[in-house]
Amino acid sequence: MKKQYDFSKGRRGRILPAQPEHKGKARITIRIDEDLVNHFLKEADASGGAVGYQTLINGALRAYVENKAPRLEDTLRRIVREELRAAS
Repeated sequence: MKKQYDFSKGRRGRILPAQPEHKGKARITIRIDEDLVNHFLKEADASGGAVGYQTLINGALRAYVENKAPRLEDTLRRIVREELRAAS
């Protein structure tokens, strides 16, 4: 190892060329609660590696945005009806 190195001709920037981005996808940084990340990681592991946790999160967000996810009110009504039927 040298005692001193000459970086006078060095340049800042990427060492490797940028990887092409997937069409329609945006790279972001997001902070998600650890328990949620763990849930999606477990789901991804249960799939045997067929689907990644980020794909699962994307699917859950898409279902919510497109109103495919059941609304809380609808779920509560269904549960109350089931409980009333069971009690009578």
